[in-house]
Amino acid sequence: ARRLVEAGVPLVRVNWTRIDGAPNKGTWDTHSQNSQSVKLLMPILDRAYSALLDDLTERGMLDDTLVVWAGEFGRTPNINRNGGRDHWGNVFSVALAGGGVQGGRVLGSSDSTGGQPRDGRVLPEDLQATMLHCLGVPPSAEIFDNLGRPMAATRGDVIKGLF
Repeated sequence: ARRLVEAGVPLVRVNWTRIDGAPNKGTWDTHSQNSQSVKLLMPILDRAYSALLDDLTERGMLDDTLVVWAGEFGRTPNINRNGGRDHWGNVFSVALAGGGVQGGRVLGSSDSTGGQPRDGRVLPEDLQATMLHCLGVPPSAEIFDNLGRPMAATRGDVIKGLF
């Protein structure tokens, strides 16, 4: 990812791989054996994420590179009958680093079970607007379809308190 950024690629996506023989095939889709899966996955992710941030920092690139650690949804606050956690869109976490984001802060919170937003709710379209902002695209920007019809690039707002 760092080498692609160094080469001038403006947007890089890194996907998680699968681990043969691991619970849930070594993915974050932990519908069973959630605790065992997370104990295996977190050290791997921690090393990779930390190495990327260290690499970007050492090269003076982190300030101009937004790193987003996210999934497409959260996990249920309750453990299911298979010891797993199922898909849950009501609450999930995203970590942002670099790209002008001020570090060391937590925005928003959930209720005591992690099931519902409590305060500082951020919508997916707000995350999208924030990412576009870091790419230099204003939230008011329009994109055009094949027929030349304008569409809003985002309907969200840049997340307050990050910059």
